[in-house]
Amino acid sequence: MRANQENRRCKFVSFSGIDGAGKSTQIENLYTRLKDAGLSVLLITFWEDVARLKRIREGAGHTLFRGDKGVGTPAAPINRRDKNVQSWPMSGVRLGLYLVDALSLRFAVEKAVRSGADFVICDRYAYDELANLTLSNPIIRAYVRLIMKIVPRPDIGYFLDADPVQARARKPEYPLDFLYASRASYLMLSEFVGGMTIIPPTSIQDAERQVTQHVLRLLSLDVTKRHVAEKLAKDI
Repeated sequence: MRANQENRRCKFVSFSGIDGAGKSTQIENLYTRLKDAGLSVLLITFWEDVARLKRIREGAGHTLFRGDKGVGTPAAPINRRDKNVQSWPMSGVRLGLYLVDALSLRFAVEKAVRSGADFVICDRYAYDELANLTLSNPIIRAYVRLIMKIVPRPDIGYFLDADPVQARARKPEYPLDFLYASRASYLMLSEFVGGMTIIPPTSIQDAERQVTQHVLRLLSLDVTKRHVAEKLAKDI
């Protein structure tokens, strides 16, 4: 579902990808560029603004599965045990949680779009949860279609593709085999749902250029924001 994109003034994009793909870097760059160009920008962070039952989710990974808490760094790697735990009981729990999150995401995006902001950036999206499911299963694929009917489609849904080895070197939280499987799941999801913009593995600078160019095309379609697109174009 697209939230009347042709008629609304506010535009929004989302960033998805495996852990360590560089989402935070690209979000910060785009946020700064848009603000410097004079736009009002809102940031929706999935874990902070959308996800529900967070204490239960975090506690399950730490208490039930003996996983580490926090965020891993190259100097202090950790071993998380949450979304990489693949079992049918856990999958059943995820289906319920992800449905609640989809409803929460819809509300958060619609609220942001109505806020008067020019641009909304989503740090992770429903795609990042759906990629944790077994997408080859017909029942799961029907569930994915349901979720995609609930959440509004971003004007641009970025999937930052990344080499799992390099991604884990930047953010060592999950086993390498899980990152390979996760990357494959994202690619399968992008083919299934359509409409995702894939930024292939590349340097930070080249990824910034590609992200900005897509946003430029989006802004240039809006006569009220073409001056912003022209200003951004001078910086790349």
